[in-house]
Amino acid sequence: MPLVSGLDILSAARANKYGVGAFNTNNMEITQAILQAAELKRSPVLVALSEGALSYGGAILPKLVIELARDATVPVALHLDHGSSYDSCVRALRMGFTSVMIDMSHETEEENIRETARVVEAAHAVGLSVEAEIGRLGGIEEHVVVAEEDAILTQPDEAERFMSKSGADYLAVAIGTSHGANKGKGRPYIDHTRIVEIASRIPNPLVMHGASGVPADVVDRLNAAGGSLSDASGIHEDDVRKAVTEGIAKINTDTDLRLAFTTRVREILRDNPKQFDPRKILGPARQEMQRIIEDRMDVFGSSGQA
Repeated sequence: MPLVSGLDILSAARANKYGVGAFNTNNMEITQAILQAAELKRSPVLVALSEGALSYGGAILPKLVIELARDATVPVALHLDHGSSYDSCVRALRMGFTSVMIDMSHETEEENIRETARVVEAAHAVGLSVEAEIGRLGGIEEHVVVAEEDAILTQPDEAERFMSKSGADYLAVAIGTSHGANKGKGRPYIDHTRIVEIASRIPNPLVMHGASGVPADVVDRLNAAGGSLSDASGIHEDDVRKAVTEGIAKINTDTDLRLAFTTRVREILRDNPKQFDPRKILGPARQEMQRIIEDRMDVFGSSGQA
């Protein structure tokens, strides 16, 4: 099946009150895990590449995703995550991406609107879609580093004004989530009232960044296998389930995949110190990521929606 635009997937999700995962990939095994999970769960999916992933994998990485997606029987979009500039987004469109994010949330509102509108013009000219962001999530992801004291929640009136002026197709909002594996103490607070208010003002799909669950059992296994990850906490599944009924249509997941991958690799090498066959190390890691992705699709409500 050819790739589809992000809006093709997310407009249906917003209308029918379920969420679709945007899962970050950096290599073949992660991409296979994402697409195999989507097939098994009959779920639409966005395969996300950051600028860091493109730097790591080079131009061949999006080609790999596009080639693997040709055999998919569920809707797949190729998404640029946290594009840092107009040039970056246009380059991604030329590489075959069907959805791009321009992240100017660190700039003034006027600059954010102006640069987002430029990307929208380029993407819409070829029938593709654009994600933008207002507000700032705490935490660290790729080139995005925001201290907790600098995190800013999205204001509903600003969201309405921004979408009207920029023409973006979907909007990432700051509602209490954060990037990385340390999202707060205990159960992080998600501002559901804010989600509902923003959704009442704009009909576009809303996006939840920093939404990984950071499963405690996987963290325990990581540490037992020689890792060192303390104070790890994620977004509660019930908060995600509720958010998708309130207007959230796209849920980004990266940390959970990294944890699953690294945990299984550590376990294999711990239990089999003589093992040096990459297939017998990366194969189980791929299976572990696929398991996590399938679980996330069930939480999002996208299973069976293809």
